[in-house]
Amino acid sequence: MCGRFALIVDASVLADVFDVDPPRELQPRFNIAPTQTVPIVRAGKDGPRECALVRWGLVPSWAKDEKMGARMINARGETVAEKPSFRSAFKTRRCLIPADGFYEWVRTEDGKQPHFIHFGDARPFAFAGLWERWHKGPGEPLETCTIITTTPNELLADLHDRMPVILPPDRYEEWLEPAPLDLDRLQEVLAPHPAEGMEAYPVSTYVNKPVNDSLECIARL
Repeated sequence: MCGRFALIVDASVLADVFDVDPPRELQPRFNIAPTQTVPIVRAGKDGPRECALVRWGLVPSWAKDEKMGARMINARGETVAEKPSFRSAFKTRRCLIPADGFYEWVRTEDGKQPHFIHFGDARPFAFAGLWERWHKGPGEPLETCTIITTTPNELLADLHDRMPVILPPDRYEEWLEPAPLDLDRLQEVLAPHPAEGMEAYPVSTYVNKPVNDSLECIARL
């Protein structure tokens, strides 16, 4: 599962890493929570990649109520190609969701202990994501996204039984291609990222409240 993440690096770094022009209003975020607005990278209408701001929590195009998105923050990689909520987006609306860390909670005798997971060199990376466009009545359509999850690597296995799919840069282009992905490649692409270079450490329960969004969220205990 992935229910909270961070995107701290400067927009200029995102521009270089993902070859896009980030929105000017993009600011460092230490505690991004479901239903909040997040940046995604997707194939543009005319070919070049674009960075768009969408709501985290996918609302299928056929949904009657946008509240459904609050339950669709993650999609399991093993079933994403067949689940009615995700299969349409999986075919042609795949995206990258930039991040530079995420959180998981471990149950202890004293409650749940949050941990921050990132790469030791603090580099930004991309979750494999899907995006969708939902229309209901007049006005602008609602654009939303979800993060795909998979089985954990050696580092995450001690924290949770799932982890977000982290795509290596050499797979960005394939993932963003607006065409069905060869199902024979699916499990290879959506495999857990190797633990090498990744780090997890405990942080304060300050991060438990989504309104708390500061450097204290990722401070090592």
